[in-house]
Amino acid sequence: MLRLDKYIADTGLYSRKDVKAAAKKGLITVNGKTVRDVSERIDENTAVVTYCGEKVNWRRYVYVMLNKPAGYISSTEESDRTVMKLLPQEYTKMECFPCGRLDIDTVGLLLITNDGPLAHELLSPRHHAEKTYFYRCDPAIGEREAEALCAGVDIGGYVTKTSKVELVDETSGYITLTEGKFHQIKRMFEAVGSSITYLRRVEFGGISLDESLKEGEWRELTESEIETLRSAGVKE
Repeated sequence: MLRLDKYIADTGLYSRKDVKAAAKKGLITVNGKTVRDVSERIDENTAVVTYCGEKVNWRRYVYVMLNKPAGYISSTEESDRTVMKLLPQEYTKMECFPCGRLDIDTVGLLLITNDGPLAHELLSPRHHAEKTYFYRCDPAIGEREAEALCAGVDIGGYVTKTSKVELVDETSGYITLTEGKFHQIKRMFEAVGSSITYLRRVEFGGISLDESLKEGEWRELTESEIETLRSAGVKE
């Protein structure tokens, strides 16, 4: 059961102050009845609420796929260059945050949600949620370096877990990890004598980047994509 003001404010479209003012004017109904007391508790799963004549579409959690461009930081901090500035303000009001991080110059799939428990599970090393990146590197690497990356390399006092590498050619390919240490892929390639020149995340937790999204564009996940994420979050 939720307070009525929280139920409406959780949409990210209205503040509790707005809700209180509307209620005093008799502009809020619950199951067809006008309600003026915003502290009234309602069943969030069954209640039909209207605000100024419009049905309130309440959701406990939201899940957004963002095609992150370079130059933006994966943070909710106050900055014009945070990824949250690429989404409508309602998502910030709903306390959404990036699930994990992409470096400022790394592009591609970034999940933004307010589902803290699922985000924790997806990022937990024990659940092995896979993250796949397309990379370009210089100088070139071959099968020997790829095998070393797959087996695990020392990136400065830490040996990475096994990964998967698919060579497209000597200077590009795909790498799949189940962990996310600071600048991990860049440090892994440095460990085999190369450097990353371009990095794009194309898959996370079984969800593929929607290729119709241009950099900086976003959309909410489909129900099937959400179920895929949940499955990735509980995998042992």
